[in-house]
Amino acid sequence: MREGHTLTCHARAIRSRATLVLSLFAAALLCLIPWSAPAHAHGSVVDPASRNYGCWLRWGSDFQNPAMAQEDPMCWQAWQADPNAMWNWNGLYRNGSAGNFEAVVPDGQLCSGGRTEGGRYNSLDTVGAWRTTDIGGNFTVKLYDQASHGADYFLVYVSRQGFDPATQPLTWDDLQLVARTGTYAPSQNYAIDVSTSGLSGRHVVYTIWQASHMDQTYFLCSDVNFR
Repeated sequence: MREGHTLTCHARAIRSRATLVLSLFAAALLCLIPWSAPAHAHGSVVDPASRNYGCWLRWGSDFQNPAMAQEDPMCWQAWQADPNAMWNWNGLYRNGSAGNFEAVVPDGQLCSGGRTEGGRYNSLDTVGAWRTTDIGGNFTVKLYDQASHGADYFLVYVSRQGFDPATQPLTWDDLQLVARTGTYAPSQNYAIDVSTSGLSGRHVVYTIWQASHMDQTYFLCSDVNFR
């Protein structure tokens, strides 16, 4: 009996060590998953924060917290739909638009840039009360460009007065152009000054960034509240 007990304990010890090795191996594999950290390649509007950058900024270190469902429900649905949209907050772009943006980005898909393949950014088009940034009639769009692509130009639109992004999908007809810039030399930080009048309440600031290094265009929705 004593010898059998010893063999049983030895077998258990071997199984325990094997389980530990497998657990460590699995943890190592998880570290290699592409969305375990944001990609370091491109950029986004950081102020007023784009939808997915804002969700990553507020919840990136706590994205499984169930409190998000009540405190920040639009971010909650986005994290549940595809965490990659937030981990890759800097990758919402299209190649080869040739400046014909309305042809390549359909109405109702402006905030995802029409990037419906694979569904990564679809949640950004979801209609609802996205958390807003308070701004005045004169404000500055700040964009962070991790790869220093530069810009051929920026286009900044604001949704028209009377459009309600909490209940209506965003279309091109809902936007009014408020700023068009010239070129920007490669840098990591850009600022676009915007002047508006007669706007109040909830709106969407829609920024199009035409990068300089190739025909690569970023489509970025920022939710704001005009004070």
